[in-house]
Amino acid sequence: MSAREPARLGVDTEVGTLRTVLLHRPGDELRRLTPRNNDQLLFDGLPWVDRAQDEHDAFADVLRGYGVEVLLLADLLAETLTASGAARMQGIAAAVDPRRLGHTLAQDLSAYLRGIPATELAMILTAGMTFDELPIGTGASAPSLVRLMHHGGDFVIDPLPNLLFTRDSSFWVGGRVAITSLALPARVREASLMDLIYAHHPRFRGVRRAYESHTAPVEGGDVLLLAPGVIAVGVGERTTPAGAEALARSVFEDGLAHTVLAVPIEQRRASMHLDTVCTMVDSDAVVMYAAVRDSLSAFTIRREETGVGIGGPAPFLEAAAAAMGIGKLRVIDTGLDDHITAEREQWDDGNNTLALAPGVVVAYERNVETNARMEASGIEVLRISGSELGSGRGGPRCMSCPLARDPLA
Repeated sequence: MSAREPARLGVDTEVGTLRTVLLHRPGDELRRLTPRNNDQLLFDGLPWVDRAQDEHDAFADVLRGYGVEVLLLADLLAETLTASGAARMQGIAAAVDPRRLGHTLAQDLSAYLRGIPATELAMILTAGMTFDELPIGTGASAPSLVRLMHHGGDFVIDPLPNLLFTRDSSFWVGGRVAITSLALPARVREASLMDLIYAHHPRFRGVRRAYESHTAPVEGGDVLLLAPGVIAVGVGERTTPAGAEALARSVFEDGLAHTVLAVPIEQRRASMHLDTVCTMVDSDAVVMYAAVRDSLSAFTIRREETGVGIGGPAPFLEAAAAAMGIGKLRVIDTGLDDHITAEREQWDDGNNTLALAPGVVVAYERNVETNARMEASGIEVLRISGSELGSGRGGPRCMSCPLARDPLA
């Protein structure tokens, strides 16, 4: 593949050599938040955005230095809105809610947004717009009680402060993309933006869907591609049993997988997704939070000639190895002998690594013990800073949506 030739889109494992990835550089969608209006933020505390941008830039540079093509969501969105009038209409319709704004204000706002440049519209769709920023609703326009009764700093279009976590709103299975159904109302529009990008950006022309966002809730942080044809799906706070079953039936029908493991996880914030407690670091190895190693289980959903079969539950590590066709998964524990360190590093996303190739991962530098255990097991660890990106907000895997990986040899 030449340096100028884009990688062929498709992902069938967590660890095949990464060729193309989607990131979102944090920006005004976070900078505009205040203690008064940050109720849509998934993590505690307002981040220092300048520092978060520096850390994210360093993360992206590590990926580029390894030969990975880095696509930024804001760029793709602006390019999509430039290329497609249908995408512009779709994005505006998702952002402007007549039930909240009233018919008059919603109609005027939609008309205004249809006429602004694509780059400006992309910024508004991600960073939001306040009532003070409305250029309409006075003079000849019909009066709006909604506008009169809102504080000027209130958002007429809400920002999307969780866009940083590009893993959640879409993921790839083989050569198809799955648009997820995000569980929290504050995140629904993230999936709609990814939907219009995949539908209308020239880079994704002809890409077919593996799962549609109107189906039961599934989030990408819960989906691990353990091996070609084998998918693990965490079921807990964000992904429902119905979502896991719907995903399984969808990938079976499309011939993208033969086995899906539905993995119950504790419904609490520190383990909101499967990848907060377990991540692939090599074709036969995972890094796992020690506290769940023996308790994590899985229901095995298999594609069969007569339909779909469900078995279990069984211990997750055993079920995964059997589905992958290997004798045993290697497990790198975090804090096996030190529960305080294990809990701290799990909270600090020590288990949320991004594989760049088999046995090569990106991880936060502060998770000293987890990183040392990985290196002792033969895993190369590329360390990045995450004082503002991390601390319970999300690790390298959460912040990245792989679009192209090489198949394993």
